[in-house]
Amino acid sequence: MKKWITVLCFTLITSVLLAACGGGNSTGSGSSEGKVRISIWHNWTGQDAKATAMRQIIEDFKNDNPNIEVVDEGLPTDGLRTRLRTVAAADEMPDLFVMWPDAMTKEFVNGDLLQPIDEELAANPEWKNNFIPNALDGYTVDGKVYSVPMNLAPTSFIYYNEAIFNQYGVKVPTTWEELETAIQTFNDNDVIPIALGNKANWVVQSTLFSTLADRITGTDWFLKAVEQDGAKFTDPEFIEALNVLKSLGEAGAFQEGFNSIDETQMMQLYFQGKAAMVINGGWALANLVNNAPAEVLDNTHITILPAIDGGKGEANVTSGVVGTGLGVSKKLEGARKEAAMKLFYALAGPDGQKATLDSSTLVSYNIELDRSKAHPLFVELYELMQDVKITPVYDSKLGSAATEVINNGLQDLLMNGKAEDVAQKLQDAQAQAAGK
Repeated sequence: MKKWITVLCFTLITSVLLAACGGGNSTGSGSSEGKVRISIWHNWTGQDAKATAMRQIIEDFKNDNPNIEVVDEGLPTDGLRTRLRTVAAADEMPDLFVMWPDAMTKEFVNGDLLQPIDEELAANPEWKNNFIPNALDGYTVDGKVYSVPMNLAPTSFIYYNEAIFNQYGVKVPTTWEELETAIQTFNDNDVIPIALGNKANWVVQSTLFSTLADRITGTDWFLKAVEQDGAKFTDPEFIEALNVLKSLGEAGAFQEGFNSIDETQMMQLYFQGKAAMVINGGWALANLVNNAPAEVLDNTHITILPAIDGGKGEANVTSGVVGTGLGVSKKLEGARKEAAMKLFYALAGPDGQKATLDSSTLVSYNIELDRSKAHPLFVELYELMQDVKITPVYDSKLGSAATEVINNGLQDLLMNGKAEDVAQKLQDAQAQAAGK
């Protein structure tokens, strides 16, 4: 669940520049060497274990398939989302590309940019039938399946440094009041309570607010508001959710300048021992395991956002999606399609799913975790998720325009904006998207 940017208009110059920069679909049946050429865009650019594992699969595929030329391009997540929406407007998609379930998938299908993968799934029933229940729903449009999840992405975990908690006698919060007490105690001792990097404006929405709001409004209300059928984003429960988030900012839950640093810098504050907590998705664990200093990693544990008294939502849930998948360009056919689907299967098939799980990343696939080989912190996350249910993250259900409105609105809210203004703008955007 990451930032989505809607590009409302594109000039001819933009399209030409993008094409010149390598954007768009590979053309022709092969390279000058007679190879079949396919392109893939992905966001496996970091040094976390998941990204490293996926890049290795691509390299192994290149070595094992000398007659297939793979042109792979890695972009940071925010850049990938932006670039995909730009080339989508010009109908120049790469052959394969990382994409997100639900709203993005539906928009690309409605734009006639994707082709379904039902034939490939039917030819590999042991693959298709091994996904967890409902895992394919976010990639299914009008009964056709357009991708499969390559991970599982719950979005709102509190990663906390137990040594810092013990140093100041702070209890790991299980209620909202205990969280507020923890924030006060850490501030009194010049410790950042919760590291936050919201420069890329999706972070607060995806990793904190989607779960916080669900605690207060409940999931049914949110889904009705998305459909604009029996609920509106100007309803009192949503205003309350916005004000609870605002109160966190006013209480000094986050360090100064949180809207000017990114997610990587946010994690660095935690790695450096300057913050007692960081709230992030399950994907952050692979980064922790690979890059956190031992004195931080060995003291890190995981919990979910505390319950909120009087809220309509369940307490033992966290927001999220089944995970990113690979989109297949509608233009692919013949030998190039066969080559692309072979790479698709290498990355998203059983071996790819196992490589993902082995990289300390949750999957939407039935594989038993080898606890003797997995990092203890990942075992902790894995076991936590056996009892925690996933509810929708906002940007998986809202349209692109509404997602941008709520992302920007939450930035403003934490800088002393008004909850009512944010709510009204979101209501207007979603009502327009729903044709209401």
